[in-house]
Amino acid sequence: MKYLIVFLISMVPIVELRGAVPIGLSDLFGPPLDIVPLYIICIIGNMIPVPFIFFFARKVLEWGANKKWPNSLKWVGSIFKWLLNKGEKGGKKLTSKTGQSVYVALMLFVGIPLPGTGAWTGTLAASLLDLDFKKSVVFIVLGVLLAGIIMGLVSAGVFNFIF
Repeated sequence: MKYLIVFLISMVPIVELRGAVPIGLSDLFGPPLDIVPLYIICIIGNMIPVPFIFFFARKVLEWGANKKWPNSLKWVGSIFKWLLNKGEKGGKKLTSKTGQSVYVALMLFVGIPLPGTGAWTGTLAASLLDLDFKKSVVFIVLGVLLAGIIMGLVSAGVFNFIF
C-alpha cells in the first residue's frame, strides 16, 4: 500500500519524487521502504506525466491564447498568452547562450530540488523550447535521478551538519 502512495505522490506536480522519497523513507503510512524499489517506483511515477506534458502543454497554451474568451474571462486568455510568450522568449535567450548544453541545463533544472523545478516544469520548458523529445526525456530522467539522490541524502540526514 505504501508503494502505491509514494507512486501517486511522485506523479503530483510540485511535490513529485522530491516529496515521495522522504515519505517512502519515513515511518509515515507504515514502515520505511527499501531504497531501491522505492526509487524505481518514484522515478516511474514521476516520469509517467512527461510525454503528456511534452506533447500537449504547448497545444493547450496555444489554444488558450487564441480562444475567444467572454469578457469576464479575458484575463484567462491573457495568462495563456503571457505563459506562451514568456516561455518562448526565455527559451530563445537560453538556447542562444547555451547551444547544445541546453540539455545539461534542463537536467540540472529538474535535478535541483527547489520549489518550481522538477520533471513537470522541465518538461513544459522543453516543450516550449521545441527541444528534441527523446533527448529531453533522457536528460529529464537524469535530473529526476539526481533529485532522488539528493532527497535520499537529505532524508538520511547527510546534510544535517550544514544547518
